Amino acid sequence: MDLITLMTLKLTAQQVGIDRFGNRYYEERRARRGKPPRRYVRYNGVAEASKVPADWHGWLHHTELSPPPEGGYDKYEWQREHEPNVTGTINAHRPRGHILKGGKRSSSSGDYKPWRPF
Repeated sequence: MDLITLMTLKLTAQQVGIDRFGNRYYEERRARRGKPPRRYVRYNGVAEASKVPADWHGWLHHTELSPPPEGGYDKYEWQREHEPNVTGTINAHRPRGHILKGGKRSSSSGDYKPWRPF
């Protein structure tokens, strides 16, 4: 983030919180006429929208009036922790038979018949 953007953010907004990824969340000090104050996220590292957890996403989009509690909202036992999108990275899902996973699939069953138009 360049120096001018950082100074503008410090002068016009106040920091509201930080998530477990190190992203910082800000809200404008003064609302615009007839509109709610703008809310911002300053990403830790690469600016990737999928890094914003659901708790903070609701606050950023004015679905929630107040920021999430310090440790986040209570989660059910079946809910997983938030993970950013890993597509295109070494952690991306590759099914069996994918070329980067050896390229070998199990053979198909004998009842398969390819479609032929005529």
